[in-house]
Amino acid sequence: MVQLEIPRVEEFLARLQKSWEQATKAMEETQKNMKRQFDKKRRNSQGLKVGDNIWLENKNIQSNQPSKKLDNKRYRSFRISKDIGSEVFQLELLEGWAIHNMFNEDLLTQCVEPKFKG
Repeated sequence: MVQLEIPRVEEFLARLQKSWEQATKAMEETQKNMKRQFDKKRRNSQGLKVGDNIWLENKNIQSNQPSKKLDNKRYRSFRISKDIGSEVFQLELLEGWAIHNMFNEDLLTQCVEPKFKG
């Protein structure tokens, strides 16, 4: 087997390898920038667990109020009965409520006891 050295092919392969490394480096930089921008808006988990009392946000829940503006922003305190998975919780709702009892953590707010005596 005879090996031929062709300078133009070797130069082309070297340029191709260099371009590949530059593209890989640029993609890694872009991924880091995208993660940093995404994490700016991402909020930390509330640390909810089974048995906690929480407020249920009014978002996407139909009520009998004539105007959404006049309705409550949050519904009464509910207890978490089960941790379903990634940021999803099952609540102990009232019997008359005809809605599904599983909610994303974004719709739940930790119920905080008042610090004053009243």
